[in-house]
Order: sequence, then C-alpha cells, then structure tokens
Amino acid sequence: MKIHEYQAKAIFREYGMETPAGRVAETPDEAVEIAAELVGFPVVVKAQVHVGGRGKAGGVKLAKSADKVKRHAEAILGMDIKGSTVRKVLVEGGIDIEREIYAGIVIDRARKLPVLMISAAGGVDIEEVAATNPDKILKIGIDQTLGLCDYQLRQAAFFVDLPKEAQRSFAKTVRALYEVFIGKDCALAEINPLVMTGDKKIIACDGKMDFDDNALARHPELPALRDEGEDEPLEVDARRSRVNYVKLDGEIGCLVNGAGLAMGTMDIVKHYGGSPANFLDVGGGAGPEQIAEALRIVTSDPLVKVILFNIFGGIVRCDRVAEGILQAKEKIGLTLPIVMRLVGTNEEKAREMLANTDLIMVDTMSEAAKKAVELSKAAA
Repeated sequence: MKIHEYQAKAIFREYGMETPAGRVAETPDEAVEIAAELVGFPVVVKAQVHVGGRGKAGGVKLAKSADKVKRHAEAILGMDIKGSTVRKVLVEGGIDIEREIYAGIVIDRARKLPVLMISAAGGVDIEEVAATNPDKILKIGIDQTLGLCDYQLRQAAFFVDLPKEAQRSFAKTVRALYEVFIGKDCALAEINPLVMTGDKKIIACDGKMDFDDNALARHPELPALRDEGEDEPLEVDARRSRVNYVKLDGEIGCLVNGAGLAMGTMDIVKHYGGSPANFLDVGGGAGPEQIAEALRIVTSDPLVKVILFNIFGGIVRCDRVAEGILQAKEKIGLTLPIVMRLVGTNEEKAREMLANTDLIMVDTMSEAAKKAVELSKAAA
C-alpha cells in the first residue's frame, strides 16, 4: 500500500524527523491560504500522486508570490502525471538547499534483510543513478538483531562527505527512517531529497512509503491513509470483494487457487507465447460466491479475450468452483471462452456439474495454457 508525500511526512514527524512547514490543498484558493500561513516566500507547490517524475512533468513549482501560488495550483490540480490525476497539492515553505542526498531503506530479498541506500546524487531518480553510476550508491545491510549501528551511520555520512556540523542531525534522521521502516512494516521508506541547509540542518524535503499489505492488520491506522483514487479501479473492486487480484496488460484472464500456483500459471502462459491479464488467487477457502465474484472482476477487464481456470482442489473443493462458475454464467452472462484444468477434491462431481456447458476441459496445466494462448491469438 502506497501513501502520498504529505502523509509520509506526517509519519516522519511522529518519529522526530524535521520536514518543511506546510499543508495539503485541494483547491487553488486553499493553496493561497496555506501559503499565507507560512513565513514568507518562496513556497513550493507539489503535486500529490503515487508516481515519480513529478518535477519533470511540471508537477513541482516554486512560487515567489500569492498570485504565482494560485496560478501554479490551477495548473497542477487536474494534471495527468503518468496516468495519475492530481487531486491535491502540498504547499510548503522554501528551504535554503546546500546539498541534496538520497536516503532509502528497502528489503533485499536475496540477503533477507533491510538495506540502507545512501547517495550524494539526491533529488533525481535513484533508478537512473543505479543504472548509470552504481558506484554513487552505498548499500548497507542491517542486521535486525542489532539494528542500525552508529558505525554504519558514520559510514553513510562519510560516503556523502557531510561536514561534521551536519553529521549528528543526519544520523538522527537516518536512524528515525529505519525506525519508521521497521515500526510500520514498510516495503520501502525513502527520502529524496534529504536536504542539508546552509546552516547545516538536515531536513526531509520529500517522503515516500510503501507498506507491506500482509502486515496492515497490525496497523489499523494505516488503511485509512489509502487513496483509492490512485489505485487501479479493478484492484479496488477486488479488494472490497476480498479477492487477491493484480491487473496486468495481457489478454488471458487467470483464475487460480494459491499464490504459488497463480505465479506458475502466469509463467506457463508466457512460456507458450501468451500474456496474462492478471494475477488472481481466489484463496484456500473460496466458496461459490467468491468464485463468481472473481469471474465478474476478471471479465470486467475489456482486454480479456479468454479465461483460464487452473484449480488444484484441496480445501477449495472442485464442486464449489463449478458452482461458482455456473452462478457467474447465469448472473453476468459469460460469453468468453473458458479453458479449465480442474483436479483434486470432488473433481468428478465438478465435471458432472459442468458437463453440459461450453467450458473447455483439459487434464494438465500445460494443455490449459496452450489452449488459452491459442484462443487468445485467434480472438486478436
């Protein structure tokens, strides 16, 4: 789950980090009011969207007067940035920037630990730096039994050549970033740029946080921060229906039970030259209603040309899957071709239930993927 910059900064402040003064606005007039509350000009007007590259797209503007604030807010609100519509802007006081640094923490899945990434090349896309100048990024693995150690913070400060006067503030801020990352079960927490001012203060001038969806139950305060207007509408629909769904850009709608089998199904579809339209795991205990709801969501994607069921019945009995398919065919008038590989508990009963339908029943996962790809290409 992602949140906006202004929300990330509010959490940063809870952990003792310093951020620029400011508030979020939804109208140009509100932006002018917020600018008037700040101590003088210039101020910055920043688009609030869940994508990067705001500055390059014209979504970050410096304003030296109230009139400029209004004009910038009018231009930015409603702007489309990489498919996201700007509905809010953050209005903040200007900062005397002497240095811009990148600081971020992510999980290194190969090493199975959090990694602190530090770079003196702040204020630009860190992916671009990693691709063109990887030596400009310091990566420090963090042993969670020890936490982020003082010597690692000194190593980070020396890497970006911070003056002595700024090192204590820098260490406090980076340690707080790690505490946020662990305390909120983040998948990513970053500041870009982390600014050193002319008087050697360290200020978080941006903030980005992604939370591990699987840990949200431990943080009841976090789901309220979700901006569903930033999410793919079908994924929002699926979340409300308790269906594990991620939209992709292919033509074969996949309905599978089990996340591992769902990943394997997408892989084999690609292997045979097809393109999956989604990841969908109906879960281990799905009933007929949830199967029908999953079918409704998949078929709501206009790109889908064929549906591929890959069910290994265990806790999810095959007859309950068959019942869900029959319910969906009746309720939503399914006309798309359906290829089904159905094995496991109550398999024979399920096949009897589906005997008089137009489903294409196959015995193996490989056969199912081949047939689905063949049908999708024929419908192209």
